[in-house]
Amino acid sequence: LWLWVQLQIPPRDYGENLSNAIWPLIKQMVEECIKDYFTLDKALKVNESDGERHKMAIDLGIISKIPGPPAIPILGTTYMFKWKVEELVEQFFEYFHFYALEGIGAINLWLGPQPLVILIKADYVKAVLESNALTSKGKEYSILEPWLGTGLLTSSGSKWKNRRKLLTPAFHFNILNSFMLIHDQEAQIFIDQLELNADTDQIFDIYLFVKRCALDIICETAMSTKVNAQKDHSHPYVKAVHRMNELSFLFARMPLFWLKPVWYASGYGKEYDQTLLLVKNFTKKVIEERRLEFRNHEYDVNSNKTSENSNKRYAFLDLLLSLYNEGKLSIEDIQEEVDTFMFEGHDTTSSGIGWTLWLLAHYPEYQEKVIQEVDAVFGNSDRSCTSEDIKDLRYLDQCLKESHRLFPPSPLNTRSVEDDFEYEDLFIPRGATVVISPLMLHRSIENWKNPNEFNPENFSPDNITKLHPFAFIPFSAGPRNCIGNFIRNACNKKL
Repeated sequence: LWLWVQLQIPPRDYGENLSNAIWPLIKQMVEECIKDYFTLDKALKVNESDGERHKMAIDLGIISKIPGPPAIPILGTTYMFKWKVEELVEQFFEYFHFYALEGIGAINLWLGPQPLVILIKADYVKAVLESNALTSKGKEYSILEPWLGTGLLTSSGSKWKNRRKLLTPAFHFNILNSFMLIHDQEAQIFIDQLELNADTDQIFDIYLFVKRCALDIICETAMSTKVNAQKDHSHPYVKAVHRMNELSFLFARMPLFWLKPVWYASGYGKEYDQTLLLVKNFTKKVIEERRLEFRNHEYDVNSNKTSENSNKRYAFLDLLLSLYNEGKLSIEDIQEEVDTFMFEGHDTTSSGIGWTLWLLAHYPEYQEKVIQEVDAVFGNSDRSCTSEDIKDLRYLDQCLKESHRLFPPSPLNTRSVEDDFEYEDLFIPRGATVVISPLMLHRSIENWKNPNEFNPENFSPDNITKLHPFAFIPFSAGPRNCIGNFIRNACNKKL
């Protein structure tokens, strides 16, 4: 089978065509191969003690009792996965709703030899996200480590706790005042760019404009540097960040790529390394230049003196450099957090704005309400949007939240189970990976009426108080929630 596939599929296209190429054969093999999946995994653990192997066999047996589609050796349940993203999402929706209707709170999938426990019930999600014992990210994040190191997103244990404690004070509300100046400038460029295309009678993709605007904003707020993505579409850093996101997602969803020989034989491994070098060198250069500038003025991360009318513009990098001067962070630590800020902020911001625009375009009745609210707050004035204005745009906030419900910028996140976890009737043994999918949770019939329909009234003052506190988690929740969530929300509203 392996030789047959290799002869007929070019190496670079192997991952993309594997599922479709061997699907008919796999379908015939399922019944015969499913008998004893766990013997393979036990055989791979020959270096562990008899006691450890015995416990592993018991744990794997427990996981197998969690409902889920049938798995086969080596491939697990990935042989069933659709390759196209749209079809894969629909497939997972079908799984999720099927088991939810049966009253099942968790399902089991196998990503190759790795067991996944996907949570359906909001109570289970709450228990996992609030647990201080489940703060380590899943193995799928390993592709990000060469890029992000072990910063706030990818680190675990004591390093994550110390880093979170260190950075939290930096995200006080007054830093938003400094960022608002950047939002204003880039938003105006965004409008100017749209006007160049609006009267041409030609169809154009507005999301490309949103994405470039978000990247410009993130580059300035993170590193105090301009890449002019909105005007210069060919900037190498702009293209590299976009490609890094694509390659990381590709790696995470194809377990075969976790094997280095396959990853590099496909050609993606080499491309990833080359793109990574470009991205890292760019941020390294910016950090060094800013460090030299920073010697002439310092910024107190706990300062409350920054006002919206101030001409001073402090970036996230400035806050990190002040910690560097205090001996609390190294230059390597700073690069980890700057790269993390770029990765998390750019894609999630553009995704949130893009989907909100798409939904409002499809529901003009809600769009009209947003326009009326904006007119009520600003009238005929062209003044900048202030932090007080942001608070007054309540219906726009409902629309953004409803957009995040239907299309969460972070559609899933994982936790690595390092010690046995038990909650009510749910038992997850160590070695498994817990998957929490806001994309699925936000469309659960258990928590939402007509869950697939866009309805901003889901977040009206009356309705939001009735929600389960973990039924809506677009940027996670608990100890590992998004540290800069309020900054992202303000940016979304301003644009």
